[in-house]
Amino acid sequence: MSRNKSDSDNRDMNNDNNKAGSAASLYSLAGYTIARKQRSLFYRIKKNKISYIMMSPYFILFFLFTVLPVVMSIGLSFTYFNMLEAPTFNGWANYTKLFLNDDIFIVSLKNTLIFAVVTGPISYLLCLLFAWIINEFRPKVRAFLTLIFYAPSICGNAYMVWSLILSSDRYGYLNGILMNLGFIDEQKLWMQDADYILPCLIVVQLWLSLGTGFLSFIAGLQTVDKTLYEAAAIDGVKNRWQELWFVTLPAMKPQLMFGAVMQITQSFAVADISIQLAGNPSVNYAGATVVTHLLDYGSTRFDMGYASAIATVLFLLMVGTNKLVQRLLRRVGE
Repeated sequence: MSRNKSDSDNRDMNNDNNKAGSAASLYSLAGYTIARKQRSLFYRIKKNKISYIMMSPYFILFFLFTVLPVVMSIGLSFTYFNMLEAPTFNGWANYTKLFLNDDIFIVSLKNTLIFAVVTGPISYLLCLLFAWIINEFRPKVRAFLTLIFYAPSICGNAYMVWSLILSSDRYGYLNGILMNLGFIDEQKLWMQDADYILPCLIVVQLWLSLGTGFLSFIAGLQTVDKTLYEAAAIDGVKNRWQELWFVTLPAMKPQLMFGAVMQITQSFAVADISIQLAGNPSVNYAGATVVTHLLDYGSTRFDMGYASAIATVLFLLMVGTNKLVQRLLRRVGE
């Protein structure tokens, strides 16, 4: 009798456990469904609809004037389009011509990569270094120095200034100074000699590079929480360089990312400097860049399909470089 009763109790206990397990499974499944719903894009848009409505004008303009032109350019790169006739599909013909038959593109691509490798990292480090130094001054002095360093990037007559400096006659400032100091005996044709064009353009680009990225670094440095330095000192940080690496740079990673994007864009999109100082085309294409080659086919020859292929290659180069730089910047402070 007692044995039967114990068996009945065990069965009841097992049934209760099964019910509890089923209830727990249903509860976890319901929780997973709710969590998955909350992670969905539609749920987030519905929950934050006011914010999305406020941002919708920017999204619409960004789509119309950035995303859509890029997509259309990629599509046109597989066509022949002279702006007078409808585009005709020609497959990979533009890219085949670009890499196998266009010697000027290869030269301009080499010049662009030299620009990017030299001016990109150097200008980025200069922006960060000058911003770090200027941030230590009092507010009024900091504002004045920021204006002085930022002014060349917004100066409308910057090319006129450098045209005077690099003038080929003896009245050019650089020729005059070097001749007075005895470094040269006769004037140099700075922007007519293929050996001097690219180095001169790199110097001018570096002079103009303290722009938006520089301002973002100034803003980022001023938002760093001062208590972080006190905590770092307790943890063993001993000098300013360690503060910079372990505290300052990790605290301003968004500004570092933004500055990197701006400097990469500037270094790959060099065109106006070359056109204004060296001409288009320059001597032996020594100052040619991908953008000047793009402008030649897009604005002069009106071969928009081929120009779109050049733009697509430049776009992929910039995106790949941005991804590489972002991966490197994620390791700052480690």
